[in-house]
Amino acid sequence: MSSKLIEDGKYNYVEAGEGQPIIVLHGLMGTLSNFDGVLNYFSEKGYKVIIPELPIYKLPLLKTNVKNLSKFLGDFMAYKKIDKAILLGNSLGGHIALYFTKLNLKKVSAIVLAGSSGLYEKSLGDTYPKRGNYEYIKAKTQEVFYDPEIATKEVVDEIFASVNDRIRVIKTLTIAKSAIRHNMAKDLPSMHIPACIIWGKNDSVTPPEVAVDFQKLLPDADLYWIDKCGHAPMMEHPEEFNKILENWLTERNL
Repeated sequence: MSSKLIEDGKYNYVEAGEGQPIIVLHGLMGTLSNFDGVLNYFSEKGYKVIIPELPIYKLPLLKTNVKNLSKFLGDFMAYKKIDKAILLGNSLGGHIALYFTKLNLKKVSAIVLAGSSGLYEKSLGDTYPKRGNYEYIKAKTQEVFYDPEIATKEVVDEIFASVNDRIRVIKTLTIAKSAIRHNMAKDLPSMHIPACIIWGKNDSVTPPEVAVDFQKLLPDADLYWIDKCGHAPMMEHPEEFNKILENWLTERNL
């Protein structure tokens, strides 16, 4: 992580830059460092980039769902005294951004989705990754990316540690089921805000047709593709991702 983690009571986050706030929301297996490229680039371009740690594994089991993670986002914005922000989410983070926007349209300037859940997604496998089998976890992690080398040992080790913690396994399954329950298809047409969809052409978790459906259902959405790219375009092609987003923000006067 290029910026120091700020730990303040119930909130852990990184922050850089000054200006229009961009709040970045990580995915289920994601970490804050996945967005180093976004943080470093846009904090130098007149934006305040903030990446909170989502309390996926800290909420009580009965509150481990998309709805309560969306509530956490609202509480975090209040704590940071942010009235309105651009929300950027990858995978589950995109889903949380969408659910929050549905309930708080006036607090969102724009939404940026990359490999977002909310319509359809495939889990790491047909069943939850086998505990104790490092090579299986490594193979499933590599499948998330077009280039398997992106799944470094550090990335694999972190996921391996997660799936070998029984409580985290249960909470991961719980949030995954919540994501399926909270399908956003009927809500998207009423979200009249600018939306930027940046998608990997080779995403196997949320396949390309998901991005097409997001564009069809959101009333004011632009769709951009990144070739030779899987589920996390901001990690696999950070320069292209940032350039697409910067151009879009400029076009939309955001």
